[in-house]
Amino acid sequence: MALLEVRGLSKSFRGLKAVQDVSFDVTEGEILALIGPNGAGKTTCFNLIAGVFAPDQGSVRLGGMDITGLRPDQVCRAGIGRTFQIVKPFQQLSVEENVIVGALNRLHDVGAARERAREILEMLGLAAKRALPAASLTLPERKCLEVARAMATGPKLLLLDEVMAGLRPTETDHMVGVFRRLNEETGLTILLIEHVMRAVMALAGRIVVLHHGETIAEGGPGEVVRDPAVLECYLGEEAL
Repeated sequence: MALLEVRGLSKSFRGLKAVQDVSFDVTEGEILALIGPNGAGKTTCFNLIAGVFAPDQGSVRLGGMDITGLRPDQVCRAGIGRTFQIVKPFQQLSVEENVIVGALNRLHDVGAARERAREILEMLGLAAKRALPAASLTLPERKCLEVARAMATGPKLLLLDEVMAGLRPTETDHMVGVFRRLNEETGLTILLIEHVMRAVMALAGRIVVLHHGETIAEGGPGEVVRDPAVLECYLGEEAL
């Protein structure tokens, strides 16, 4: 069953077509990767799904409900959590307080939000640092905190925007393990944008490739990485 249905999404900025007639489904419990070269329209696609921009054309449905053009806070309450390429925690708040802010999206009791935050921090390996200010965390820890805040909103679908960027291979492997565990143990559906093909190949059951705002390939990882169009426009430039 498709949890997310994207149909004919198009968006232009001052005449530039950032996304053109993009369609795909994300099945409940699936991990799907959205890949392509810089400027391919991946983050614009995320922003259209998450409500940052309204599409010029097309629709987005979550669990059968039309969420096209809703505000980001409404999309979040509908069940989509997201991370951002540039992580920006509340620096002076503690790690735990950062996650409590996310949990209060659904839980209106601070005590319940704190309990939920501690469960998520334990799951992501940040429990020992919950009392520290977010500013004290390393980059990999801040990436984990970004995921924790998104998880705390109680999403059905988690959008991950280049969370592995800037990480060492061992740190990337750790994050891959975190997401695989979240998916397997909680059934969380994940849609990720990622340039680190090591992570994409380890996580994604299916890949959608964008180029110049259009879909040029879709399929399993083994199939997509052998596609001549994908090799020419993207993977030929990337280190596998």
